[in-house]
Amino acid sequence: MEITKDMTFAELIQSNPGAGPILAKYGMHCIGCRIGITETIEQGVKAHGYDDAILDKILDELKEFQNN
Repeated sequence: MEITKDMTFAELIQSNPGAGPILAKYGMHCIGCRIGITETIEQGVKAHGYDDAILDKILDELKEFQNN
């Protein structure tokens, strides 16, 4: 499953169980949050006060993790 900004945190963790530390690095402990089940990666990044540049950086890191 391709990682996109529209993917929910639940979908991300289900398809990439080891991705949690990348999110935690940015203060997003979404895997343990009940909102994270339906919240998209983009929504979570914005809710934590990050801009599009950080969203892109997080997505790049998640994709790199997925490909390794």
